[in-house]
Amino acid sequence: MAASSTIVCFGEMLIDFVPDTAGVSLAESQGFLKAPGGAPANVACSISKLGGSAAFIGKVGKDEFGYMLADILKKNGVNAEGVLFDEHARTALAFVTLKKDGEREFMFYRNPSADMLLKESELKMDLIKKAKIFHYGSISLITEPCRSAHMAAMKAAKQAGVLLSYDPNVRLPLWPSAEAARQGIKSIWNEADFIKVSDDEVEFLTQKSPDNEEAIKSLWHDGLKLLVVTDGEKGCRYYTKSFKGKVPGYSVKAIDTTGAGDSFVGSLLVSMAKDTSIFTDEAKLKQALAFSNACGAICTTKKGAIPALPTVSDAQALMSGSK
Repeated sequence: MAASSTIVCFGEMLIDFVPDTAGVSLAESQGFLKAPGGAPANVACSISKLGGSAAFIGKVGKDEFGYMLADILKKNGVNAEGVLFDEHARTALAFVTLKKDGEREFMFYRNPSADMLLKESELKMDLIKKAKIFHYGSISLITEPCRSAHMAAMKAAKQAGVLLSYDPNVRLPLWPSAEAARQGIKSIWNEADFIKVSDDEVEFLTQKSPDNEEAIKSLWHDGLKLLVVTDGEKGCRYYTKSFKGKVPGYSVKAIDTTGAGDSFVGSLLVSMAKDTSIFTDEAKLKQALAFSNACGAICTTKKGAIPALPTVSDAQALMSGSK
């Protein structure tokens, strides 16, 4: 294994425009708050905020928003040497509606955006090969040249003995069709050492109920060390080669679920980078997942993703207050 403890996150970073009032449609909204977003970038910031070592690789536009995003990574302690600026394409934008329960709907502006134009030749391969964990989603698989860059980065990481972490983060409006999304997401499924999916994503990928154990089993592959299904405020379920179980969540007043899954993943990757025995030691895994559940819960109590990411003491306070 690589000696480094750095977690390299690969993919998109963009600006989310979130209505300043919850529960209104995009058309009804009077104003929007500008929030940095993009799942892999959120995960990188989450890792760093929890005291882990994180780097981000991706492309933004050579524009005000692109510079702002690179700056946010640096301010959050994320290594941004893998960030590129595209002269010809803009930084991606997403308008996000918050429904009354804090759940979201997305409208994207990417035609094409800078993140889609990352080329294999632009990858910082030394950064990837020296990582302990290489983390990615599926949005970077949708279009070329980014898809080829993603595949090359994954291959280089795997050959260097780096752990591969995959959170598909299904965003249907970005794919040509639901079937294309299913196929694209599953096309790299068997490469990952660790996969995190939400209950909704289990339903989408398997077309069965997320409570159906057969549906979960169909997502398992032999090279997998850990599969985690997040069940929102109910907590999460875990599956390894030798054990499975569930860890309850924490009850909080949710305002905005943006970034909750990324906060969960970031904290679990920090635990993993520190101690890979969580794949085989169930007590350690349950402890790590309880901490991740707390991190995910805290993230829902504020608007936006990165501004809402918790620190270790935030998560510990929620955990000790809930006992």
